Amino acid sequence: MKKIAVILSGCGVYDGAEIHESVLTLLAIAEHGAEAVCFAPNANQHHVVNHLNGEEMKEHRNMLVEAARIARGSIQALDQFDADNVDGLAIPGGFGTAKNLTQWAFSGPDGEIRADVVAAIRAMADKKKPIVALCMGPVVVAKALEHTDLHPQLTVGTNQEGSPYEIEVISQGMEKTGANAVMKSIKEIAIDADARIISAPCYMMEAGILDVRNNIKQAIDAMFEII
Repeated sequence: MKKIAVILSGCGVYDGAEIHESVLTLLAIAEHGAEAVCFAPNANQHHVVNHLNGEEMKEHRNMLVEAARIARGSIQALDQFDADNVDGLAIPGGFGTAKNLTQWAFSGPDGEIRADVVAAIRAMADKKKPIVALCMGPVVVAKALEHTDLHPQLTVGTNQEGSPYEIEVISQGMEKTGANAVMKSIKEIAIDADARIISAPCYMMEAGILDVRNNIKQAIDAMFEII
């Protein structure tokens, strides 16, 4: 049975992993008869957001503990990641990718990225195993591969259709890291065949859950074609 690693950044769109994208990723992997192996950093997330009103809460939460809610308890600390034990890697979006895995939300492409995240992504790239990056996941991949020989083609969406986010600004930020940003709609994915990296806009665009489901399925299907 093929095994696909899934890196989560907490639980909840505003301060962790986007729950719809995470669950739909697990579903798409299972539909290929493969096993999803979930990971998250064993560290506190940047902050905790009340998802009812968007206000910051005065408490601390651990990414691994929170992500275990999505993984139904079956999850490992990211520092235990071993690229030899998996066939592919998927990174769902959510603000946690830009607040917890990286500091993109605060400093853009100049922000820091966690060392354990860099290690996992570079290990997969070195072994030429496919990576799927969803929503804001591409900025994590772009930052992880900065200062390497890889300049992946990545998308966070398109500025030609409705989006709640600054697609052009984020795309320019990815270009600054050395990646090649391309514009794709919610009905499209970007495939870098040489780097074996697939990206999909998902909730970066104005989209419903069915749109996001189909976009993620496209990306995971493309991963298994490479595998």
